[in-house]
Amino acid sequence: MSCFSSLPAQPTDEIFDLLAAFRADSNPDRVNLGAGVYCTDEGKSWPLDVVTRVEKDLFEEASLTRHDYLPIEGDQQFLKLARNLVFAHQDELSVASVQTVSGTGANHIGARFVADYLRPQNIWVSDPTWANHHMIWESVGLKPKLYPYYKKSDCSLDFEGMIKTLEEEAQPRDAVLLHACAHNPTGLDPTKEQWKIIAEVCQRKQLFPFFDAAYQGFASGSPAEDAWAIRYFYQQQPRPDMIVAQSFSKNFGLYGHRTGAIHLVLAEPSKEIRDNAYSTLAYLLRSEISMAPKYGSTIVKTVLDSEELTAAWMADLQVMSSRIKSMRQALYDELVRLETPGTWNHIVDQIGMFSYTGLTPFEVKVLRERFHIYLLKSGRISISGLNKRNVNYVAKAIHDVRANGHELNGTNGVNGY
Repeated sequence: MSCFSSLPAQPTDEIFDLLAAFRADSNPDRVNLGAGVYCTDEGKSWPLDVVTRVEKDLFEEASLTRHDYLPIEGDQQFLKLARNLVFAHQDELSVASVQTVSGTGANHIGARFVADYLRPQNIWVSDPTWANHHMIWESVGLKPKLYPYYKKSDCSLDFEGMIKTLEEEAQPRDAVLLHACAHNPTGLDPTKEQWKIIAEVCQRKQLFPFFDAAYQGFASGSPAEDAWAIRYFYQQQPRPDMIVAQSFSKNFGLYGHRTGAIHLVLAEPSKEIRDNAYSTLAYLLRSEISMAPKYGSTIVKTVLDSEELTAAWMADLQVMSSRIKSMRQALYDELVRLETPGTWNHIVDQIGMFSYTGLTPFEVKVLRERFHIYLLKSGRISISGLNKRNVNYVAKAIHDVRANGHELNGTNGVNGY
């Protein structure tokens, strides 16, 4: 008998399962609202114009060192530019940074660091949050505790519940995971005034902020606006110790090139503490990946190191964020025009790639089986999957499911449970 015969089957990933089912569906009206990848109005993937331009230049340059290893900590010029993008201006002795395998790698290395060296009693995450956050923190021995974030009754931010829970239940030195912008999956972000309250609670309660910055520039179209919360925390006096996990998957369209960084922010600038933090991060990296991939960081470095290319990148960000906003509005307008039961303001109130629609698991099931529209069981949709050709079809399907739910279910309720 094989020594592997006792291995249990592990749960599969819902998003990748959904994508596989979509690809296997031959219906011409099928719609993919599951994957978090930006698509054009033609439903095609879009390598950013500025990225395509840089790739062409790099190919023609044909550097002899283009396939060489990076140092364990990563490309230093890339890391400096990545820090500047997040913090704008920072004391060189106040931030220790290393390059990671995109945002997932940054979150994992950060979680490993927190679990091994800070040893908090709890890690607090929003309810709901990106599903991988739970897997990452559980893998380092910390089962996340939940703070309220989403009100199902009106699809809004439960800010009062969030603050009440952190005030009453969080313990000193607990870590708190915060989405820097474009909260995944809800698309609901705190206002600036609310961020100030969160920062005050973290300071007073001695909580450790851990920011996940996966959508800087993609959410609003402005990298500065999307980094406002992080910069506010960073500028506090006294400054809190904190971590920022940074991804370039969405804002540069480098999904498969796994480009990211992690930044440890020190409460007090210190060369000794920064160097120790830096060496500890490098130590963790060496045992897991040795070093991060080079290609994507070379592209990001080339763009951010040039005023001309940065301006071109900012224009590409506007293209993506503007189309997402226009599709939110188009879906909302059509649902209102159809007089679809319920309220739908939350679709345009939310920001970023995803929308928490408020659709029930039964409604999601009907949308998939009868209308070939693929979205997560939670009702989360990727707005990027909408375009001028399918948005009315999606709205009409949602209307039919919501208006006729009891007939479709054959029971007394829309939920079907």
